[in-house]
Amino acid sequence: MLAKTVETDDARDYVTFHIDPRARFSDGHPVTADDVLFSWALLRDHGRPNHRQYYSKVTKAEAPNQLTVRFDLTGANDRELPLILGLMPILPRHATDVATFEETTLAGPIGSGPYRVTEVRPGASITLTRNPDYWGRDLPVNRGLYNFDEIKLDFYRDANGQFEAFKRGLYDFRVETEPLRWHDGYDFPAARNGQVIRDTIKTGLPYPSQFLVFNTRRPVFADIRVRRALTLLFDFEWINRNYFFGLYTRAAGFFAGSELSAYERPADAREQELLKPFAAEIAPDILDGSYRLPTTDGSGRDRESLRSALKLFAEAGYELDGTVLRQRATGKPLSFEILVTTRDQERIALAYAASVKRAGIEARVRVVDPVQFDQRQLDYDFDMIQNRWDQSLSPGNEQAFYWGSQAADIPGTRNYMGARSPAIDAMIASLLAARGHDDFVSAVRALDRALMSGFYAIPVLNEGEQWIARWNRIQRPQNTSLFGYLPESWWQAKGYTQTQDSPAPVK
Repeated sequence: MLAKTVETDDARDYVTFHIDPRARFSDGHPVTADDVLFSWALLRDHGRPNHRQYYSKVTKAEAPNQLTVRFDLTGANDRELPLILGLMPILPRHATDVATFEETTLAGPIGSGPYRVTEVRPGASITLTRNPDYWGRDLPVNRGLYNFDEIKLDFYRDANGQFEAFKRGLYDFRVETEPLRWHDGYDFPAARNGQVIRDTIKTGLPYPSQFLVFNTRRPVFADIRVRRALTLLFDFEWINRNYFFGLYTRAAGFFAGSELSAYERPADAREQELLKPFAAEIAPDILDGSYRLPTTDGSGRDRESLRSALKLFAEAGYELDGTVLRQRATGKPLSFEILVTTRDQERIALAYAASVKRAGIEARVRVVDPVQFDQRQLDYDFDMIQNRWDQSLSPGNEQAFYWGSQAADIPGTRNYMGARSPAIDAMIASLLAARGHDDFVSAVRALDRALMSGFYAIPVLNEGEQWIARWNRIQRPQNTSLFGYLPESWWQAKGYTQTQDSPAPVK
């Protein structure tokens, strides 16, 4: 929105942004080309790993005048890069201290958007107040958005306490992620009389998918046959029925529910051409679309899946010694730790630990606090974790951040599994170079096949719907965005008046 116009060439070798002369930071200072160049250099050198990865592709950056910035992208071979640069956060040079940029602060940042941070209560809440002087309020793309004068984000340490606060009307809107609560928990007076509204929303995006992720940096998971065998031992049917009321589905791959998914689809001619140099990495049944995730009888003691898993373990050099699965060469038992931080993760991990125990494997479930979990996740200090990847309909540079070989050795990326695959790297390069929709879809599906063939993670579930609950004082459009719920397009019900005892307009 800060750019009034954008220019690039057919090869995407450069991109030039012309800044809207009306653009202002929330403190009234104009946004200039100098702020853009400052932000690019700062984030390239000191930003998050994905920022450093993206912005380092720029060959040269210059400002022909105060409102124009030109980025030279020669040799990047990345057709998405102009768009990625267009998403770059623009920081005010006059209000950003480079020396303390990477330090924690409770001071509200100065931005150029519709809201300002007006109050920070550590551990309790953050309050955003609408800026009456927001420079972009009348831009056509913003009409109908940002309708609340104040948005307050309250923090809760306990999920049950958070839900009880919602039932009392202490906040206005929640995203529900607990199937048991969604199924049984909304039987309270305000929900029964229509004051609380529940919405089930279908999006047009690939389904958010959760996985149990193998850290292949650890020797225990280095052998793909071990990972395949452990995948066979996950009893989705039992878990879905007993924990989730059958509300979830499961598909292999990372783009489920969209045209980008390769699961249950045979590779087209373009995919086969892309994957031909890497034939040894791609499983034949994944290439021809015949591969299916194992389906159990739902008993929690499926003998067929256990028999198939033990056969793969035997091929990988393991055998049962009484009730313990040991490596033949060393006699070392097969065991690993599952690191979790939430109740839901713990439940799934414990159920899986019970399943692998039948094969003589010890899976220890370790519960840690969120801070420790995040740090160990960033440092790849785990055997197995549960993780969720959200995908868009236009995957691009972030895929290298998720599973590129270079990202495997950089702390803080999302390549938690430690994938180092020439096929994956080549498919990411292909989707970035694609010029047409069909070529792009084929490249993404080929990437999906390369990821599935590596068995880097056990598919746990797909979230095919969004569950949201709101008090009826909050209204939303009848038509839903392609991306699902969009609170910036909501508004306060006509006739609702806030009193001393009523909640703030939206939280």
